[in-house]
Amino acid sequence: MRMTEHNGHSPKALERVQQNLLAASERKLLTWLCARMPAWVTPDRLTASGIVGAAAVFAGYVGSEADSDWLWLAIGGYFLHWFGDSMDGSLARFRRIERPSFGYFIDHSCDAIATLLILLGLGLSPFIRLDIALICLVGYLLLMVHTFLSARVLGELKLSHVGGGPTELRIVLITLTLLMLGLGAGPGLFPVVSGFDIFVGAVGVLFILLFVIQTIRTARRLVVQERNQGQGKKVTANTCSGSVTGLSETSAASGRTDDPRSLT
Repeated sequence: MRMTEHNGHSPKALERVQQNLLAASERKLLTWLCARMPAWVTPDRLTASGIVGAAAVFAGYVGSEADSDWLWLAIGGYFLHWFGDSMDGSLARFRRIERPSFGYFIDHSCDAIATLLILLGLGLSPFIRLDIALICLVGYLLLMVHTFLSARVLGELKLSHVGGGPTELRIVLITLTLLMLGLGAGPGLFPVVSGFDIFVGAVGVLFILLFVIQTIRTARRLVVQERNQGQGKKVTANTCSGSVTGLSETSAASGRTDDPRSLT
């Protein structure tokens, strides 16, 4: 599907590229839910509920410092965040009430806030070090930056990487939280970092590597596009030049001239 973004005077089409493992199944579920949403449920309210879900995740992780049962709040927050974040745009498209520029701006701004709340909450919990959580946050935000840059230069809104998207990431985080409930906080195999630290840190490094790889690929793609456009312009210029030359030769051969004296 396509959405539009106003850039200057003319809108630019954005193609959504979503190739995560659960995309097809999730789309069917969202369409089913959209058809059953009451009229008072609006895209704006769904967006707000997504932020509330992210805040619940944050509160659950921070509260786990006092009692690990607070992690259940974080798990519930993930479900609310998925519902609000996935349904807002889907419902707008289903009801044909899209506001492309406003929706694009608000949705991705809220995504950034939600990401900050979730990963900051992880870093303030007793299970994961803050510095490691912040590395993961930086990696994820870099991928978001790449997504927005690609939307500008390629017209593609890439919503997944290596088969994973936001939904798959939430499933991983819910599983991680359940493991926290089961295993508890502790140093694990190493005195300084726990297994949770190692996992989240590895994910953060993976995000950064994906950003570097995707940046190189996009740059190469742009070089090829610009080269092809340059060759196309040369062919067009040569074609036009050949047409003018041919017309001049034809006129000369027929004895035609624009000099008025040739008429006397």
